[in-house]
Amino acid sequence: MPRASARHILVDTEAQCLALKEEIQNGADFTEIAKQHSNCPSGSNGGELGEFSQGQMVPEFDKVVFNDELNTVHGPVQTQFGYHLLEVTSRSE
Repeated sequence: MPRASARHILVDTEAQCLALKEEIQNGADFTEIAKQHSNCPSGSNGGELGEFSQGQMVPEFDKVVFNDELNTVHGPVQTQFGYHLLEVTSRSE
């Protein structure tokens, strides 16, 4: 079963998500942005989610984590929790 490691930032609005993505693309540190802005408890750990299997996360999350490019910030990805920026740090089959 496919497994992946990822980190994310969860915020309430798409506009905030896009603004944070721009900051990261302009050189801001993902870990620091997660610590300062993420609504998820993982934010205090830089957004790190650890390793998980396909199907453990919500479908919108899985679609990005198990299909999109590694080490790239993806998003905004909308789920029932809010808007996410996702970075897939590793993936195995």
